[in-house]
Amino acid sequence: MIDQTRYPLLNQINSPEDLRQLDQAELPKVAEEVRHYLLESVSRSGGHLAAGLGTVELTIALHYIYNTPHDRLVWDVGHQAYPHKILTGRREQLPTIRKRGGLTPFPKRSESPYDAFGVGHSSTSISAALGMAIAASLGNREQRAVAIIGDGGLTGGQAFEALNHAGSLDANLLVILNDNEMSISPNVGAMTNYLAKILSSKLYTTVREGSKQILQRVPEMWEIARRAEEHVKGMVAPGTLFEELGFNYIGPIDGHDMETLLTTLQNIRGLKGPQLLHVITRKGKGYLPAERDPVTYHGVSPFDPSKDTMTKAPSKGITYTEVFGQWLCDMAEQDPKLVGITPAMREGSGLVEFSSRFPERYFDVGIAEQHAVTVAAGMACEGLKPVVAIYSTFLQRGYDQLIHDVDLQNLPVLFAIDRAGLVGPDGPTHAGSFDLSFLRCIPNMVIMAPADENECRKMLTTGHRHDGPAAVRYPRGTGPGVGVERALTSLPIGKAEIRREGKKIAILAFGSMVSPALEAGELLDATVVNMRFIKPLDEALLLKIASQHQFLVTVEENTVKGGAGSAVNEYLTGCGKLLPILNLGLPDRYIEHGSREELLAEAELDADGIHRNIEHFLQQEQRFKVIA
Repeated sequence: MIDQTRYPLLNQINSPEDLRQLDQAELPKVAEEVRHYLLESVSRSGGHLAAGLGTVELTIALHYIYNTPHDRLVWDVGHQAYPHKILTGRREQLPTIRKRGGLTPFPKRSESPYDAFGVGHSSTSISAALGMAIAASLGNREQRAVAIIGDGGLTGGQAFEALNHAGSLDANLLVILNDNEMSISPNVGAMTNYLAKILSSKLYTTVREGSKQILQRVPEMWEIARRAEEHVKGMVAPGTLFEELGFNYIGPIDGHDMETLLTTLQNIRGLKGPQLLHVITRKGKGYLPAERDPVTYHGVSPFDPSKDTMTKAPSKGITYTEVFGQWLCDMAEQDPKLVGITPAMREGSGLVEFSSRFPERYFDVGIAEQHAVTVAAGMACEGLKPVVAIYSTFLQRGYDQLIHDVDLQNLPVLFAIDRAGLVGPDGPTHAGSFDLSFLRCIPNMVIMAPADENECRKMLTTGHRHDGPAAVRYPRGTGPGVGVERALTSLPIGKAEIRREGKKIAILAFGSMVSPALEAGELLDATVVNMRFIKPLDEALLLKIASQHQFLVTVEENTVKGGAGSAVNEYLTGCGKLLPILNLGLPDRYIEHGSREELLAEAELDADGIHRNIEHFLQQEQRFKVIA
């Protein structure tokens, strides 16, 4: 149990029903306790911090006014949902978040009935909540659906598709735009809070709708009234766009003013049709270091909250992301046609230095992965050399554009695919489990996976200089510790290398699996090949290896289904080379969150797991021979 003396009110709240039993005057104190508890817990365990600190009052007000879980709350992405977890029966488990067997980092339907929709990627909340609102309407249920989306999430195209659809329906949907990038001065805040109360009131809504019905019968008067309303609202609230999409726009209001939030939400809950409430919040609210630097305090490792700055853990070596960032700057110095593109992941993808040194060639397109791919294609058509820095799991969102706009036209776009394979604490929503499978079926792609840091740099150079689409996929974190050469040298496309000569068994390892495969190879006296290229495969070396060994093993940090191992199987079978092959990789299921090391061990893709699986495979082969 949490300390009752420090958290007297929070200690009583085991569900939103308990929260709704409190007097409204006590809610600011609840907010204070939730904020302190969130900071205390996350500073010890690590996790997402700044976004949640900014949504404390909003979360409390939503659960106080809406009858959750009957009414549906859909959080976009989920970084902002830690206070939601605290208030919905998971308070005591919060210190376990993102740990093996602990709370999931994002809302998940199987974890709690209060998690109406599972999320991990942004810009999905409006679509999901609209679907729920439509279902409630068709079922004649008095049930409300609320989507809470950040201003960053609103840059995603799917959010606008959903807004466009929702505005044409009469479903009871509330979209809350959690705007945490704008500042709001006291006098403007007071005026807009007052206006929001008016705009959400039953009196205003009744007069507004009644006036529409009357004035629409007199076209000239209706047009004058409509323009007058747009003019007034345009001066005091940026709502014209949402109004044109069919929403009743309310706001902006101060998202940390509990009284205004409660009054406005209570009024909105009684309104019919699509509503949009614009709420201004501050990331990191209540913790000054996070307010000053919300990017650093977005996702944190354990830290001391009593200090004004966060002490970074000692580096264990250079990360693949850092290798990419340095390569990008070095190549940009040599090639003036290089441009860097990211879908809102500058820090995560390693483009901070590039954006500073080459601002005219740096393009952050927002959370718009489809656009990122197609704008790169357009640049390539005009002779530029685009590099799209993107997480594996986010590239899935731009798959259609990858095929039609880049690959079909055989355009020279390089995809630097970060977070390939298991990512650890962020769980299956962020794991890059499928990119080898969905990339290798595309005709023109060159696909590479580096075994170490230096090879990553060489592969990026190879892909950049290739006159066609190319992809380099690399894992999260550090490599085996190989020094990185400063020279920008290429690799011969489609050529693997033998890392260890052995007998009987050959392990064909792809990318991050080369190091554990070498460890297993030592125990088995096996040949170990660093395959380097998933497409094209080194076919000549494959035939040679197949002719000289009794058993083959492929190992990759990608789903076994349709992955690199499947490519080996297909080629050798097509050549009539029939010999026992064991394919190792990620299983045909989602692996939950935990440390990367824990997850690799669970998938049996560490050295011990690879060795154990090969030993078992050999035993099975011997039994088959005896039976035969």
